[in-house]
Amino acid sequence: MIYLHIPFCKQACHYCDFHFSTRLDDKALMVDALVREIELRSDYLEDRHIRSVYFGGGTPSLLNASDIQRVLDKITQHFSLDERAEITLEANPDDLNAAKIQALRATPINRFSIGIQSFFEEDLRWMNRAHNAQEADAVIKRVQDAGFDNITCDLIYGFPLLTDTKWHSNIEQLIGYSVPHISSYAMTVEERTALHHQIKRGKTKAIDERQSADQMAILIEKLTSNGFEHYEISNFAKDGKYAQHNTNYWNGTHYLGIGPSAHSFNGTSRCWNKSNNALYIRDITNGISAVESEMLSTEDRINEYIMTSLRTMWGIRRSVVEQQFGVDVMHFILSQAEPYILGEELIYDGATLTLSPKGKQLADRIASELFVLSE
Repeated sequence: MIYLHIPFCKQACHYCDFHFSTRLDDKALMVDALVREIELRSDYLEDRHIRSVYFGGGTPSLLNASDIQRVLDKITQHFSLDERAEITLEANPDDLNAAKIQALRATPINRFSIGIQSFFEEDLRWMNRAHNAQEADAVIKRVQDAGFDNITCDLIYGFPLLTDTKWHSNIEQLIGYSVPHISSYAMTVEERTALHHQIKRGKTKAIDERQSADQMAILIEKLTSNGFEHYEISNFAKDGKYAQHNTNYWNGTHYLGIGPSAHSFNGTSRCWNKSNNALYIRDITNGISAVESEMLSTEDRINEYIMTSLRTMWGIRRSVVEQQFGVDVMHFILSQAEPYILGEELIYDGATLTLSPKGKQLADRIASELFVLSE
């Protein structure tokens, strides 16, 4: 699979610490560099059959349809793109006007990931989102009317302005649009973000972990009772419409990351591009790889598998662990898991180890307790 990081946004959301720039005058040079990097790193993946392409960011919907087509054309020159490949574009509601959607209809894009976050104007202003509530409300039907039915939408919970009443309303409104996939994340406070500084200076309330936990429980109950499968901690799908790109990532599929700050993984090593647009463009233009890399130890690979697989409904599979890492490793994981099995945060059926509904609230902590540590 291939991930493309498009490092541009119209403005900075107060909570976001992803790599991006609000200077859009380098877009053309960046597209040139993305295309060039695909050429430079086309031998990174041993399996050149690509089943998913994901335009993330940043705000990939700031690219023109012709830019997107150019990038995809370059991918098909150097890889075998499956005719049923999932090709996703992350998009902000304000970018998807009728003309833009029709232009994208002519490209291979077949899935939208739309950053709704909230349907309430005061929430969007507090987050410093680029779109407004009217655009959030109109964009889904506009995309559906244009013939796109493979859509996922994002919602955020656990921030001070979001009462439980508003949270119920956000979820119900999204259910009403009959989208097959919903992603939802708890608000987190990252250093060097505007939100971090506002909380530090007392200009906004701190995040309440109890509120986040309660609103996560509301989310799970409402979506599962409306036919959604909770297949990953932050993701829900109807009718098996799992996000193929992310599911492949959680299941350990190798991937190539293109663009500044993008990460790649080939099973034995991980590498990442510089998080600097100007330096990235300069190096790639000169035919120089912009990546740094690290070899993964056996412990790294085991712990990565634990962290990613435990987030999913498929869980830690005994057969996978024993085949890739050995019987002793599975015995160690089970010994570490025993208190959580007894406490009913983990469920073990002899073949898989999965989080219970109660355990989903503690996913990261439980995963870290199962980690294999170097002596």
